[in-house]
Amino acid sequence: MKNNSQIILGLSCFYHDSAAAIVSNGEILAATQEERYTRKKFDSNFPVNAIDACLNITNLNYSDISCVAFYEDPFVKLDRIIEVHSYYSPYKFIKNINDVNNWINTRLSIENLIYKKLPGFTGQIFFSHHHKSHASSAFFPSPYKKAAIVVIDGIGEWSCTTVGYGESNKINLIAEQRFPHSIGLLYSAFTQYLGFKVDSGEYKVMGLAPYGESKYIDIIKNNLVQIENDGSIQINTEYFDFMTGKSMINEKFCNLFKSPIFNPKHKLTQREMDIAKSIQMIVEEIVTKIVTYAIKQSGFRDVAMAGGVALNCVANGKLLKNKIVDSLWVQPAAGDAGGALGAALLANYCHFKLKRTVHVGHDKQKASLLGDVYTFHEIKNSLDLYDFDYIDVNDDSIYDIISVYLEEGKVIGLFHGAMEYGPRALGSRSIIGDPRNHNMQKIINQKIKFRESFRPFAPIVKEDKAKDWFNLYQNDNYMLLTADVKKNRMKKIKPSDQQKKGFEQLDVLRSEIPAVTHVDGSARLQTINAAKHPYLYNILNKFEEKTGCPVLINTSFNIRGEPIVRTPLDALRCFMNTNMDILILDRFVLQKSKQNSQLIEKDYKDFIKND
Repeated sequence: MKNNSQIILGLSCFYHDSAAAIVSNGEILAATQEERYTRKKFDSNFPVNAIDACLNITNLNYSDISCVAFYEDPFVKLDRIIEVHSYYSPYKFIKNINDVNNWINTRLSIENLIYKKLPGFTGQIFFSHHHKSHASSAFFPSPYKKAAIVVIDGIGEWSCTTVGYGESNKINLIAEQRFPHSIGLLYSAFTQYLGFKVDSGEYKVMGLAPYGESKYIDIIKNNLVQIENDGSIQINTEYFDFMTGKSMINEKFCNLFKSPIFNPKHKLTQREMDIAKSIQMIVEEIVTKIVTYAIKQSGFRDVAMAGGVALNCVANGKLLKNKIVDSLWVQPAAGDAGGALGAALLANYCHFKLKRTVHVGHDKQKASLLGDVYTFHEIKNSLDLYDFDYIDVNDDSIYDIISVYLEEGKVIGLFHGAMEYGPRALGSRSIIGDPRNHNMQKIINQKIKFRESFRPFAPIVKEDKAKDWFNLYQNDNYMLLTADVKKNRMKKIKPSDQQKKGFEQLDVLRSEIPAVTHVDGSARLQTINAAKHPYLYNILNKFEEKTGCPVLINTSFNIRGEPIVRTPLDALRCFMNTNMDILILDRFVLQKSKQNSQLIEKDYKDFIKND
């Protein structure tokens, strides 16, 4: 693709989940994350592989790039590092100097690094601010001509929470909450305390919360955080160590809860579930207040959100359920990976002043299917190279074949079309199964994903049938909202089952689709339509014809600790080293029982050790 348009390459890196994105005249041409290429989850290094992939997808060269947009300002971040170290650890002079020198040596040379890594690029470099990149990633692809904007994450340069509004091709940020008073870091502190890994285990806290009761809310509010009516917070830093240390929390935090950091090798108890429930409810309260404040200040009831906390789909769902917003659009790559896209869009609209067009009700995210695509021959070559047994189904009968396997209770790896941008698998790199099978959650969690049995799975459902199964307030292609399963789809629970606590609740048959119904009756659903997801929609159609159910389980195609698969070879390795039954590579169908131990690796599960 070569034309006279501004070709803008957006980059995010050096903190968490590096990524690259290419935008031209407001159109998102490609976007992908470095982790998918290095197979190192949340890889933070300069995204050389992601850049090359974006160029390959768009058929561009380094010399075609007009501008590189970087997602934050290194000088502002340096200011925060110096000031924070001076305030919180003034006596650690040598360590502070070393930290500052490290930042200068590895980050402030970004401009030189970009020119070095992109030979032939002679354009300009545009530096954004972290939260403005997030705000841009939320508003500009959204279906809104004007909207309130909310950004909530751990930390940018200084900002932790930002509110504002967008109109046409402009973004106005009107209020911020500064470090160390961070909702994201508060949630991550509890993630660490509960024995999960910071920056990846927050999903586990959210998934654990419904098993608990909110017994610790008063302890948290009375000691750790003060919440104002506008959603701003004041964190009591005496209990935390994230300001300058390597740990999120300190001994005083542990003493408050009368126990050290939970050992992940031990079995989770009701206590941990209750703590998870308590911090989840506090975050929901804060998010509601922030969004309410943003609406009041902007005058707009349509809201666009980004930042890591915006991935808290339970909090998002309650904004709609409680009618806090008229509608909500969350950037699918809401974390730092999305900063690459946001920086590129910000340069497009605010730096180059290009016109923004909006088709109301239709976003510009292209279903977030913005990554690598593999051809028939590329897939076939991978299969033949390792002598896999497969059948090539070059007609619509493939949907019948898949639906039959699903009805038989088979777990299927699905690899088709462009790879997803963001942390969610949206049908291109997914594992699917029958949600009516009560045992399917345990089967996939324990035998395929090798992860904790309590973690829920998301349903995919046809948009035209979604309201028959869920109390849905708006469609969502990106799996970023929760909704309750409709009462008429729920089962009557026996009195003895109603008394069950903790993980005993997993054994309770709650609905017609128990494998995607969480213990509180909710589901984190993805709605799809034939226009955006024709392949997946056809699978659902055939499954519904056979079973009357237009819903399937959808979880990411990977094991715990591993990035989502990118290539056919990645998919084949995951398929052969797990207990998956069937693999669908576009039009190729593989049965596990017919293979000969190709690609089986004794150290494949090392991903789990690093999770």
